[in-house]
Amino acid sequence: MGRLTIRTNNTHKMTSLNGFSSGASLGGKVSRYRDKQNIYKQGAPAYTLFYIQEGGVRLTTRTKHQPAAVTAILGVGDLFGELCLAGYPLRMSTAVALTASSIRTIKKAKMLQMLREKNNKTSNSLVAYLLSSMKKYQDHVADLLTSSAEQRLARVLLRLAHLDKSGAAVAEIPVLSHQVLAEMVGTTRPRVNMFMNRFRRQGYIDYDGGLEVRQSLRKVLIRR
Repeated sequence: MGRLTIRTNNTHKMTSLNGFSSGASLGGKVSRYRDKQNIYKQGAPAYTLFYIQEGGVRLTTRTKHQPAAVTAILGVGDLFGELCLAGYPLRMSTAVALTASSIRTIKKAKMLQMLREKNNKTSNSLVAYLLSSMKKYQDHVADLLTSSAEQRLARVLLRLAHLDKSGAAVAEIPVLSHQVLAEMVGTTRPRVNMFMNRFRRQGYIDYDGGLEVRQSLRKVLIRR
């Protein structure tokens, strides 16, 4: 699997990139993680949060008597572990590096200090990012309740490619296993395989080293 970066010329990327694209303004320490190395485990004390400078991260959550479910696939420019800012004392998920990654660790107290600063570019970007993250979580829950599995898969692919309505026509992301996609969508691997083959036949996606996602995949979202 290659780096979790979006190889396109679109400039919208993510909210997080508007104020701290290098991550240096966040302070903290940058650490390297190996492919599939744990960054933290669910239930561990939560005193820090993290910013991805290179690579990618998978978040999984396990509930009692249930298998772990993938709740997010994150890439360059994403923050994670941010629930500590809301007073959660323990990690609510397990974070694992998807590939060799460079990740900046920021102490909770330092981040809270930055958030309190007024008229600060970094602070404003952080607030915008956190609000955007909350909306994405709410949208994800709404998708699970109201959308078909095929539509949920399409939305996951579009989100991973950062393709909004005004963005680029095509973006490329690393190929994820159908099992991981199934866990994110809330369905089975055979159904994901069926949907992915259908998307490719219809010209919405293509495989060429990475996974190429096209804006036309949005047509799946408006089907009745």
